[in-house]
Amino acid sequence: MIPVRCPHCHVGLKVDEKKLPAGIRLFKCPSCKEAIPISLLTEEDLCVFDSDFSDTVLIRQPNAGIGKITLLTDGDTNIHSFPLHEGMNVIGRKSAASQATIHIDTGDKSMSREHIRIEVKKDGKQGYKHYLSDNNSKNRTLYNSNYLGEGETIVLNDKDEIVIGHTVLQFSL
Repeated sequence: MIPVRCPHCHVGLKVDEKKLPAGIRLFKCPSCKEAIPISLLTEEDLCVFDSDFSDTVLIRQPNAGIGKITLLTDGDTNIHSFPLHEGMNVIGRKSAASQATIHIDTGDKSMSREHIRIEVKKDGKQGYKHYLSDNNSKNRTLYNSNYLGEGETIVLNDKDEIVIGHTVLQFSL
């Protein structure tokens, strides 16, 4: 929780930075209903802080330890990042028939509609482990240039490369 003071009515608030949605730029003060502009800071932002944010509440974004998947461009697919969530994340080609939780809008027909699974579980050290497995896809899954075997599950590390169909993904923390 981060203490915040409304720049309009000066009421003191407590903001749970873990519950702020990605990309949020402002929220309304519950007391005066005026907009409070915010800026979520990463560690890099803290080093390059610009003091032009006089009425902006600066909140450090938590490093929850849950990773994301970034699509690297290949001509069929635009660069895009998808945050993972705790539990099972099923990733595949966007389709009306897909049961995937992360849909990739692509022309890559060699990617299955539910190609891979990434399960995010808490570890005993207040962090998270990310477990990758192929989801019985027709065209298999490459992990750091090696095919995943049937039923094989591996633990992902920062900057690991995953290829599903002809689409290259990068896992990052």
